[in-house]
Amino acid sequence: MNDIIKIATILPYKENYTFTKAQAAAIWVCDFFKYSNYKNTNFIFGNTIGNDYLTKNYVNIKINNLKSKLSSSTNEYCQNFIEKTKDSNFDIIEIHNRPLVFNYLKNKVISKFIIYFHNDPLSMNGSRTNEERLKLLNQVDKIIFVSKWVQTRFFINLDPKLMNKTEIVYPSIHREKKIFRKDKKITFVGKLNESKGYDIYKDSVIKILDEFHGWKAYSIGDESRERPKIYHKNHKELGFLKHKKVLQFLNKSEIVVVPSRWEEPFGRTALESSSRACATIISNKGGLPETTDHCIILKKLNSTELYNQLKKLIKDDKLRKKIQINGFKNVKHLIKDNSKLIDQIRRSTFQKFNLNFIKNKLRIINIYNTGQKLNHRLYNISLGKKFTNGFIRNGHDVLEISDRDFVKQNRTFSLTNSETKFQQYLVETFKNYNPDFLFFGHTKNITTNTIGQFRALNKNLIISQWNEDPIMPSLDYSQTNIKNISNYANLVDHNFITTDPSVFLKQNTNIKNLHFFFVPVDQNIECFDVYKLNPSRDIFYAMSHGVNRATLKKGKTDSRINFLNLLIKKIDNINYDFYGFENKEPIWGNNFYKALVGSKMGLNLSRGLPTKYYSSNRIASLMGNGLLTFIDRKTQMNDFFNNNEIIFYDNITDLSDKIKFYKKNEKSRIKIAKNGKKKYFKLFDELKTTKYIIDKSLGNKTTLY
Repeated sequence: MNDIIKIATILPYKENYTFTKAQAAAIWVCDFFKYSNYKNTNFIFGNTIGNDYLTKNYVNIKINNLKSKLSSSTNEYCQNFIEKTKDSNFDIIEIHNRPLVFNYLKNKVISKFIIYFHNDPLSMNGSRTNEERLKLLNQVDKIIFVSKWVQTRFFINLDPKLMNKTEIVYPSIHREKKIFRKDKKITFVGKLNESKGYDIYKDSVIKILDEFHGWKAYSIGDESRERPKIYHKNHKELGFLKHKKVLQFLNKSEIVVVPSRWEEPFGRTALESSSRACATIISNKGGLPETTDHCIILKKLNSTELYNQLKKLIKDDKLRKKIQINGFKNVKHLIKDNSKLIDQIRRSTFQKFNLNFIKNKLRIINIYNTGQKLNHRLYNISLGKKFTNGFIRNGHDVLEISDRDFVKQNRTFSLTNSETKFQQYLVETFKNYNPDFLFFGHTKNITTNTIGQFRALNKNLIISQWNEDPIMPSLDYSQTNIKNISNYANLVDHNFITTDPSVFLKQNTNIKNLHFFFVPVDQNIECFDVYKLNPSRDIFYAMSHGVNRATLKKGKTDSRINFLNLLIKKIDNINYDFYGFENKEPIWGNNFYKALVGSKMGLNLSRGLPTKYYSSNRIASLMGNGLLTFIDRKTQMNDFFNNNEIIFYDNITDLSDKIKFYKKNEKSRIKIAKNGKKKYFKLFDELKTTKYIIDKSLGNKTTLY
């Protein structure tokens, strides 16, 4: 898609978009419009009385505000919008604070939809219930919140993993060039009611004015209902002022008070006053603490506490100036920065490769060995399965193909016939499914010609391959593995490996788009908390002579066997449970888990010499299930985990000493094992890993952790 995006911004129909009456949502839209790259193709729609509109791109939609049983203002507003824009063909429709507007438009207008929540979603029709909010998450392209507090409210009783479709964009302000000369003014801005804490302001400021005769207090705002009133010769009520006038007044104020009782979704006044070098006092309600890092937060929300803080600021010039200067220099939310963020979010709703997806949902073909012929004994260490789970949980559709099982099941007297059938099967499946993303790992069963046919059928197709086997100069098998990767490396768009790419590139410099990924954990597979149990054995280790081979090869040995032979001589009185060692056969599937949960600790020892970032997939089984895990320091895993999350050893003596130590020190063992599991899931669960893989594959800016 080209970079011209036509945007319709729909304000709440009660939101005034004029200089004289604009409030939070209107100011938000106006501010970000001015700095957007799309201001020439962005039109703002609303229902405003007056004609001093904030921007020239505003389009007024008149509605009859008299509701009847037969119609609603929302429906009329939407109907008039559709009529006014029927020939416009907007790429994005942005709806502010009105989920019901989206519900009305979603089946009547073809467009991408972004919803902005400026207030508590649980207070709005269309997002009050769990079901309503889940439906919004499934149907809109993006949801934007004005604070973390508002986002948290939206996800009450919902799975926080669904947050990947949402963003936070804070109301913002431009930075002043200088601090203006201040008058001895204490200012309140907002509705003059008890919800905003105006009665608290009233009681405290009267005492202050009686005590400090050189100071004056001001109230900016209005309230049509019964409200507190301040009667003092040094207080003045200024009524509702234009936003520009408010900012000018803040420039001259020493102190600003925002003592809200209600849960402020954000609290724009606190941001503005801090940016204008006012010593700002706020309550700890809602999103107010997100407005600035340089303010006083009331510990108790009453007039006595506010009076004490005001008195402290008035008497302590040094403290007051410090807060003012820090707030002025460190404005937390700037319009220019967040305008770029909004434009970036808008662009992100369109895939760079013009993929044939609906509502940001990709069609993915995932080709890997599902292990049917092995009776699925590898389910718990299957990365392909974890990738499928992650893709689906991130909102995509996945079609799994087990290449080795297909070839085996269709094999007759001619191996060639089986492989030919598989190519035909792939191509016909591709035609029917038309995927956006082809992802495969550890296969030799896709021909170059078949990949060429895929690209001819879908010129926008993205193809990536993954490989979890070791790449290290010390291991003979690595040369075979490098060859396996290289067979497809320059035919695909991206290559993902579990060793640091620098190691690979020292051996093959011709590979492009090479990325590291960490063996992921999965919430449904790594599901045990061994640190909560009381296992009878001390340390667990499992190895094999290849995952496709269930038993040991007679007479085969490698460096791991030598290492274990030396280790057991150094760990007297340690109850070890090692598999694939001392004629104890490898263990698989559910039996693997039965053995694993029977030990307190696990040894993560991979074949070959320790290599940067490489580990076998057993690291996920160990750390992900809550065992205290030991790993060689030379793997450089300390780039991801610290000493409070995993145990690094320098040599076999160091390892044996630490095994003995943590057997005796149960509290430390439990704490580190728990921290390790928590950190692993935080960095490398199936959701984050597959999102990283998709973002890398689509060319989006992303980092592994």
